[in-house]
Amino acid sequence: MPVAGRVFLPSVTMWLLLQSLLLLASCLRSAAAFPKGCYPSEEEGLKTFRCSNARLTEVPRDIPNDTNKLYLDSNRIPFLPRDAFWDLPLLLELDLSHNAIASVESGAFRGLAEHLHSLDLSSNRLVSVSKDAFSNLKAKVNLSNNPWLCDCRLQELIRTVDLAAGSSGGIVCDSSTQEDHVGKAFLQVIADTDFCNMYKKTTDIAMLVTMFGWFAMVISYLVYYVRQNQEDARRHLEYLKSLPSKQRRSEESSTISTVV
Repeated sequence: MPVAGRVFLPSVTMWLLLQSLLLLASCLRSAAAFPKGCYPSEEEGLKTFRCSNARLTEVPRDIPNDTNKLYLDSNRIPFLPRDAFWDLPLLLELDLSHNAIASVESGAFRGLAEHLHSLDLSSNRLVSVSKDAFSNLKAKVNLSNNPWLCDCRLQELIRTVDLAAGSSGGIVCDSSTQEDHVGKAFLQVIADTDFCNMYKKTTDIAMLVTMFGWFAMVISYLVYYVRQNQEDARRHLEYLKSLPSKQRRSEESSTISTVV
């Protein structure tokens, strides 16, 4: 073998070995950046990031931004802050079931409206959530198995979101403005009860009572004021009657003009 060939072969081998080491180091560095218990994979041609049962107490920050399916189920996440998933524009499925989520801030799902088609929030601790938290979201949403308060707020939320097939029966009243609703499926309850209409009627009655109270106070003050003036005028006239006649006439005319 020529000398040039013998020199070239080890050089290529060293170069390939160096590339392999760099690739391995890159993979190890990427893996170290992920929270413990989280790992990327590919499922059915979709880039998936799994953090199931990872004992997470918040949404991880180092999720690859080309993730299509994100599993954060069976953790200890207590709430979803604003822009929690802002860096995941290609996300199609998001599983947040079996956590401790009790609060969802408005804008928590901002940036996901265009692509997200499945959102699972079942088996959490949601009692009441503003409809604004899901604004413009087109995903099928699972809200079952949460300790819901059945009221106008929940009614507005249900009207806003597109419920996942078969999940509506799992939205049950854990508490309600009416005790006989407790333990019943919310869709069964609102078939006979319009919570928002009840709230409007209650608000209207409260406003009427308040207005009547103020009106009664004003009338009472006016009656008191008139009676007080009449009493003062009567006392002054009696006083004038006790004065000598000439002085009494001049002061009577002054008193009468004042009363008029």
